Amino acid sequence: MTDRRRLLVATRSRHKLAELRDLLHLGHAELVDLDDVAIADEVEETGSTFAANAAIKARYYARRSCLPTLADDSGLEVDVLAGGPGVRTRRYAGEQATDAENNAKLLAALAGLPPERRGARYRCVLALALPERAGLRGGLPVTLTRGTFAGRIGIAPRGASGFGYDPIFEPASERPGGATVAEWPAERKQAVSHRARAAQRMAPILAREGF
Repeated sequence: MTDRRRLLVATRSRHKLAELRDLLHLGHAELVDLDDVAIADEVEETGSTFAANAAIKARYYARRSCLPTLADDSGLEVDVLAGGPGVRTRRYAGEQATDAENNAKLLAALAGLPPERRGARYRCVLALALPERAGLRGGLPVTLTRGTFAGRIGIAPRGASGFGYDPIFEPASERPGGATVAEWPAERKQAVSHRARAAQRMAPILAREGF
């Protein structure tokens, strides 16, 4: 048992939970995920932006759990795909697509393009919902923070670290053909990633709330 305040992270990904735990550095909170609190429900992400989907998840799971809830919505935007795959990043190659399948589809879509036409960025929005702040009519405000990580899509997967599109994402600080995020050590990614930047902005907000 613990007397620390619990903060629900609206995910089933142990990787994401661990990453946010490392990034937020909260000394007065116990971060738990949906499985930890036995919530099997899946809210439908109907928003057309990362911010809308993060807010949907934060509100839904805060009401469902009666716990302060932090939700993440993030993804990849590629310039020549008009910002796609965007909110469909995880489902780009299909509803049950693997990371490898998503990467293969994206590489095929960009086949033959030179580095200057392969620009892309990761975006992350974190949404915080506090159930005790619900209004008289049931409205639940959320606090949003954002982060961006600019780069380009490489021509082939490289590296074994990270997840998602990391094996084909070359940060802007790398030359074309240079290291992908999956070739970076975790601590380097965590210093500059989209999620790191959103978390850096969220951490003082959580601290003011007593976490």
